[in-house]
Amino acid sequence: MTQVRKVDLCILQLHWLPVCFRTQFQVLVLTFKALNGLGSVYLKERLHPHRSARTLRSSSKDLLAVPSLREELRSLLEKCASTALSSKLISHQKEFFAKMVVDAVMMLDELLQIKMIGIKKVQGGALEDSQLVAGVAFKKTFSYAGFEMQPKKYESPRIALLNIELELKAEKDNAEVRVHTVQDYQAIVDAEWNILYDKLDKLHKSGAKVILSKLPIGDVATQYFADRDMFCAGRVPEEDLKRTMMACGGSIQTSVNSLTDEVLGRCDLFEETQIGGDRYNFFTGCPKAKTCTIILRGGAEQFMEETERSLHDAIMIVRRAIKNDSVVAGGGAIEMEISKYLRDYSRTIPGKQQLLIGAYAKALEIIPRQLCDNAGFDATNILNKLRAKHAQGGKWYGVDVNNEDIADNFVACVWEPAVVRINALTAASEAACLIVSVDETIKNPRSTVDAPPPGRGRGRGRPHNH
Repeated sequence: MTQVRKVDLCILQLHWLPVCFRTQFQVLVLTFKALNGLGSVYLKERLHPHRSARTLRSSSKDLLAVPSLREELRSLLEKCASTALSSKLISHQKEFFAKMVVDAVMMLDELLQIKMIGIKKVQGGALEDSQLVAGVAFKKTFSYAGFEMQPKKYESPRIALLNIELELKAEKDNAEVRVHTVQDYQAIVDAEWNILYDKLDKLHKSGAKVILSKLPIGDVATQYFADRDMFCAGRVPEEDLKRTMMACGGSIQTSVNSLTDEVLGRCDLFEETQIGGDRYNFFTGCPKAKTCTIILRGGAEQFMEETERSLHDAIMIVRRAIKNDSVVAGGGAIEMEISKYLRDYSRTIPGKQQLLIGAYAKALEIIPRQLCDNAGFDATNILNKLRAKHAQGGKWYGVDVNNEDIADNFVACVWEPAVVRINALTAASEAACLIVSVDETIKNPRSTVDAPPPGRGRGRGRPHNH
């Protein structure tokens, strides 16, 4: 059966359709046959199909492109970080540290855990010598003489995280062991050495190349690991050890009897690097969790501590901006806009509630007023300008502390997350409601039990009876 015959049978089976639909179907079938050379020649000559000059689907990637917002988002986050650093001691280097803070936060995973960002301080050098490490870094701990013979760089090593002492410890002062022969004493000494070497052998056979322990690692263990091309570090701070575990995987072991592949951590590169006068251990390419470390350089210890607090504030601002992408203008702009809205709304409400809403609106003006007082400006003049500007529709205008005037703080990048303002207003409202709800205040009268009885004494005048 030919294809034309199939179409004719299909038309015969559509007898139940209305006449108009059968006619349209026959027209479409004839058109299809004419375009594909199956119909009459005179029909094909009269059909001129339209071919679009540009296809609906782009044949090249240049015809249809989705704009990337990552660069724009990054620039906005850098402005948020710069705003947080503007009032700090490192305001002159705010552009340098703003980029570092944004890089650090964007290196984290979706949870944005603040504990996955480590900040280490190294005295000496300039602030511009600070660097960001895409991984875990901590200062080299105390080590014995054999440490210099150990390798300082590994690629894709296995990492053993321990909470075990690997050294021979002296007995306590009140411990006493009585032996009668030299052989008994030697047996005790050999047992101690055998226990230590048994631990070291199990660590070597586990395949681990980097040994980290919260407790000390002695000189014997250090030399043992050096002879077998293994790296060890004892007295590692608990915070750094846990961050290494979260980033590289594995778990902290209190025994060497179950060192399997599941409890060992891994990273792409381990390296020990000299920074200033200290050595630092770097773990990069961590597979389990994304982490980073900021190494600060500077002079005085107090200045470095203030720099660390400033970076912490900037990190929290950027982290909050990523989680809640809605921001408002600072400098008292949002408070003045809410105050203006509440004043307008209060005029539409009769009764005493109008006074309450008006008082709330007036209380919001304390923020720009306090900013003016702190900067030494005329608060009355600035507030009058802000009221007039907000009445004209300038909702983002706030206090400009640089020019002693008002300015569009949203354009000036004086921002803060909207959730911060929401939480502040909510907490203030709850506190005000709690105070107002207290009907009476209980006051403890001044106690007179221990007071001396009135009477004549030295330096007292004669009492008068009234």
